[in-house]
Amino acid sequence: MATLKKTKYLGSKFKEKNQSPDDFILDAVKNPHPQKQYVVRFSSPEFTSICPITSQPDFGCIVVDYIPSKLILESKSFKLFLFSFRDYGGFHEDCTIKIAKKIERFIKPKWIRVSSFW
Repeated sequence: MATLKKTKYLGSKFKEKNQSPDDFILDAVKNPHPQKQYVVRFSSPEFTSICPITSQPDFGCIVVDYIPSKLILESKSFKLFLFSFRDYGGFHEDCTIKIAKKIERFIKPKWIRVSSFW
């Protein structure tokens, strides 16, 4: 599969720690089947963020479904993006919407659903 640009994370060791989800840059690659409508699913059963009130960890499961347009999300960068929430203080709804908006910004899917279970 041809890449859109050189990916930042794929094939390299991740060295940046404590990166904010706001600053994280997702990698994308060209959709190998742009003429087809299909659903891509990512699930993360071990999502963690920090409660902004208690400063205690919140644990959840994130499921992302989307119909790609020209680009698809590179899975390693998505996993590292979710890791960036480990030190992020945000309510459940904030984290869920932040994930959806980041994906929309970087790959512009035809359709997206982000589900979170806490």
